[in-house]
Formats: sequence, C-alpha cells, structure tokens
Amino acid sequence: MPIETTPVLADAHSAHRAHGAHSPQSAHGAPGTHGAYGAGPAPDADLVAVPFGPGPTAPASAPWLESPVPVDALLAHYEAKGEPGEVVEVPTVRDGGGGVRRVLFYGVGDGSAAALRKAGAAVARRAKGRASLSVVVPSEGDGAALAEGALLAAYAFTVGNGRSKPVGEIVFVGGDERDLKRGEAVARAAALARDLVNTPSSVKTPAWLAEQAKAVAAGSGLGVRVWEESELGEFGGIRAVGQGSISPPCLVQLSYTPENPRAHVVLVGKGITFDTGGLSLKPTEGMKAMKTDMAGGAAVIAAMSALAAFDAPVRVTGLVACAENSISGSAQRPGDVITQYGGRTVEVLNTDAEGRLVLADALAYAHAELDPDVVIDVATLTGAAKVALGVNLGALYATDESLAADLVAAGEAGGERLWRMPLIEDYREMLDSDVADLANVDRRMSGAAGSIAAALFLREFTGGRPWAHLDIAGPARAASDEGEITKGGTGFGVRLLLRYLTAAS
Repeated sequence: MPIETTPVLADAHSAHRAHGAHSPQSAHGAPGTHGAYGAGPAPDADLVAVPFGPGPTAPASAPWLESPVPVDALLAHYEAKGEPGEVVEVPTVRDGGGGVRRVLFYGVGDGSAAALRKAGAAVARRAKGRASLSVVVPSEGDGAALAEGALLAAYAFTVGNGRSKPVGEIVFVGGDERDLKRGEAVARAAALARDLVNTPSSVKTPAWLAEQAKAVAAGSGLGVRVWEESELGEFGGIRAVGQGSISPPCLVQLSYTPENPRAHVVLVGKGITFDTGGLSLKPTEGMKAMKTDMAGGAAVIAAMSALAAFDAPVRVTGLVACAENSISGSAQRPGDVITQYGGRTVEVLNTDAEGRLVLADALAYAHAELDPDVVIDVATLTGAAKVALGVNLGALYATDESLAADLVAAGEAGGERLWRMPLIEDYREMLDSDVADLANVDRRMSGAAGSIAAALFLREFTGGRPWAHLDIAGPARAASDEGEITKGGTGFGVRLLLRYLTAAS
C-alpha cells in the first residue's frame, strides 16, 4: 500500500490574492502551504519581519511598528549588529491598539544575495509553527534571494503526521514583485527536487520516477520519452545495473526547445532510486541514505521544470538514467563484462560503482544522437568527493575552461558552490582492463583518487564534446537544518543549473 507523503513549501501568489500556484505535489497530491505578496503586513499576521543593519533598512517608523520604545533604542538594547541571520524579536502594538504583535527585526548585512538568502531563511525558521508571517522586503538588494531563502527554509517533507510544522503563510511586503516571483520559481523547482529525493524507495521505483518526470513534462510544456525494458537493448549499463531488481530500469528524456535557441545543452542525471551496492554490498550505515542516490536525476527534472518560466534561451535535453541497484540471483557480478551504448566494453570490478555505468550509456547516447554543444552530468557519484570537499561544496570536473568558469560563477551566485577538481591524465591508466576496453574502477582496487577516476571514466563516453561532471555526493543530502537547507534531500544543483541555463537571457 502506498505511503502518504506530504511535501510542504510556504510559497506565494499575487498581491490581490487571486488563487496562486501551490507547492510541488507529492505522488498523492498533498498540497503545500501558501502565501502572498502585498503592499503592507497582513492585519492578522502572527509575525512581521522588518530588515535592519548596515545594509538597506526599512523605515524606522510605520503604523504597524507602534512601540513605546523607539526602534533604534530597541536594537541598541539588544546589541543588534544587523548581520545576516541575526533576528531580534520584540513585542509591538497591533494596528488600532487591539493587542500585541511580535516583530522580528532581521539583519541584512551588506544586502548581497548571499546575505539576504541567509536572512530570509532565518526569519522563516523563527516563524516555524506560526500561521502567518509578513516579511518587509529591503528597499535595495536582491528580493529574489530573500524570497528563495525564506521559502526553502519553510520546506518540510513528512510521512504521515510528521512533527515538522513550518510557517503556514508568508506575505512579502514591498520589493519588486518580478524579483520575488523569480525567487519563488527557483525555490519551487528546488523543492520539487527535494520531494523526489525524500520520497521513500518503497514508493520510488524507476517507473515511479519516470511517471513524475512525465507529470512535470505535462505541467511545464516539455517533450518526454521513456525507454522501458524491451527498448533498452543498446543501453547495456542501465540494463546491467537494474537486472538484479524486481523493478525494471528505464531511461527518461525531457526536451525543452525555445524559439531560435542559441545552443543545445544536454543535462544527464543519475537516477539510482535505491543503491544496495549490488553484490558488492554496502554496510547498513552506508545504505541508510541511499534513497537519495537519484539526487542528480532529481536536479535535472526539477531544473527542466522551470526553464519555460524563465524563458531560457537555449535548447535543453534532460536525460535521467533510472535503475535500482539491488541483489538477487540475477544481479550482475564482479568480473562481468558489459557493453555500453555505442559498443565500448566495461569490466565491472565493483558493482557498487554503478552510477557511472548508467551515466555512461546516457552520455554516449547524447553524443551519438543529440549533437549537443555542451554536456553536463550531475550525480551523487563517489564518497571520495565528500571526503575531499565535505558537505558544502560540489566537485566540478570539466574539459572546457569557459564552461567550468560559468558553472562556478552560477554556483556562487545561486548559493550552491562548486570546487574545480583536476582531470589528471596520469590516472587514466588505472581504468585499463585486461579483458575489456575499460574497468569501472581502479583495477588495482586501491581506492585512491576515486572521484577523479570516476570522472575520467565518464569522460570516455562524451565524444570529446565540451563536458562538465558535477559530483554532488556531499551537498545533495543534509543531516540537519542549516540556513535554507533542510534535513534530507537538499535539491543541490537546481539553482546553479537554472542560473547557468538562463544566464544568456
């Protein structure tokens, strides 16, 4: 019997309170909470958040800021510095003197996008459990980042009657409505990725993930194609990884084509809906978070969902290679040799290095059939990347300097940072096989430079096209709430991909 899941994202609709778009739906249609843009704080808002600090500030007095103590004196009393993430809560008189309202003075720092994103997250978390929150937008600065931070921090995903109760409604007061709507659209896309990642694998089979992609395509005006069991004949990597599971693998293709596209970008996402490691079985602790092993595929689906809303000027094709890496009598074995799309043979020395096998098929297909100008793959690929960079940075490998620079810049601007890693040619020989064209891991089984070796393996299937590989094993999942990040799937990659794909507009 399906488990009922409820994703919750506080989002926003128009100032005149016409019915607006709800948060992304779960497979069972549970809606999120909602909010609005307005010209002044909602009269019945439980909390009002007002900016202050060395950067842009709100007026020091207003009808809804009535207090027997001047605002400056209040802030001085609390020794408030106005740093981003700082929140000072004080009681004030409600409009008309009818009781007490709580006001959150929130620091905005230098008013940069990063500072406002952190500030928005701080006020949303302080309003947790409240019915409503009115956020006064600074007169200067990036309102999109403020909305993005607040809405993402108000995200929650529960199974049944979960304990997480984010703020029910957020009203953004002032600011540029176009900026706020842009921030909302980015937050909704990231929340969609989180929903997909956080869904339990008892629900999230490859077929389920493909159905979610179809639903996204229908709602976003995308083309869609799904290769299922009998159609996967040439995709030897996808078939091999999925052959041990009762849930068959598949390949999903989403297509976005604007008028007069300036280029064609292919996004490739790893869609391993659960990873036991296969016969190279993971220990229990290593398996607990493996419902999130399709975070790269989720990022691709979610980024594709928002392209039309941002009028992205490039043609984008998204490929998500979906499989469950399980154990059974039919599972692939260490020592098996498989034939990837395009004919290259691979000796499988470790069945827990399965992500690169499904990605290799998709990359080879993209090169042979789609003629892209740029290829970018996104995957929770190696624990080595997490060891090297921790949980706040994604590893970036690239064969093109301009592409690498653009992705790093997009990550910095969107709050999803990347660190450029080297493709060391001396390490390529580690992947030579005695019986096939390649081995899927270092044939010496040393485990050294595991993230680099995985990137070098993928490069073999790109046909020499401009290519970047994002290993997001660290930042794709979080163990606790921090800033706009919530525990569980983070949706990492969605924001930076959207910035990269829309940068030319």
